[in-house]
Amino acid sequence: MLDITHQGHVAILTLNRPERRNALGTEGMRALNRALSEAERDPAVHAIVLTGAPPAFCAGSDLKELGGKSIPDMCAHEAETAAVARGIGLLAKPVIAAVEGYALGGGFILAVSCDIVVSASNTRWHLPEVMNGWTPPWGLGALLARVGPVKARRLTWGAAPIDGMEAHRLGVADEVCAPGEALTVALELAGALAKLPPEAVASTKSFYEPFAALDGERLDHAASRLFARDCESAAAKATLSRFTVKA
Repeated sequence: MLDITHQGHVAILTLNRPERRNALGTEGMRALNRALSEAERDPAVHAIVLTGAPPAFCAGSDLKELGGKSIPDMCAHEAETAAVARGIGLLAKPVIAAVEGYALGGGFILAVSCDIVVSASNTRWHLPEVMNGWTPPWGLGALLARVGPVKARRLTWGAAPIDGMEAHRLGVADEVCAPGEALTVALELAGALAKLPPEAVASTKSFYEPFAALDGERLDHAASRLFARDCESAAAKATLSRFTVKA
């Protein structure tokens, strides 16, 4: 579900549910939250890399798990996931996402919630929620901080996916690399940050956190309310019915 390894002063957290395309289930997110907290407390860890086991970084929310939940329960589940993603910005240590394959929905937003994003050039980035009939219920503040409101709006509409090259051009990703090299590049960046005085790295992250977070908790609450309302629409109900979600 989540693999934890270390390379020097860098902790490597790997989403490892390949049979579910590394989807964000309840237990997996709780494991990720614990691992992030443990890395934060470990004085030997100076930087963190978050990645996914092949074939992808993350396919987003686990719709099989969400199937059968009521809309309020879905909102509660997504709020718990949102808190984990927001918490990345509150850590003292830098977190770098290494993204290969695809980053969809919540996987897209989890990646951009990290401090630095490395994307393979052929990675498929997409927010499919609007196509399903609702707005993403969390994390849009992180996207806003990266690309601004006009680009964020277009990406959220999600009419078409983008590749890693376009993600880099728009600012979704900070670095772009050849396919298969994202983890290597992320580890190089993490290693360089890990060599810096940790107190100064933490202070720098703390200073920029309010600007990078963009009032994330309030925005997540607002997005969740819109999500719940959208789930009452005909388009959303048609999508939800495929996963037996109780409206």
